[in-house]
Amino acid sequence: MTFRQLNQKYLAPGAQTLMIFGIISLCQPWSLFLHQNGLMLTLIGLIAFLVTSKIAPEPEVVEETDEDII
Repeated sequence: MTFRQLNQKYLAPGAQTLMIFGIISLCQPWSLFLHQNGLMLTLIGLIAFLVTSKIAPEPEVVEETDEDII
């Protein structure tokens, strides 16, 4: 598995999940620890998403068929 595939499959969705978890942590009233660190989680997720979104996916390989040549 290449780094680009790893980024597409795990890192970018993980960054999005961290942002969502940070927002939920800010809005919940049960845990003071999560509420205090919710903004930091959101910011780390945002920075991670900005970095992972700049990594381009692998280019698709186009296979030529006999019909394309004719």
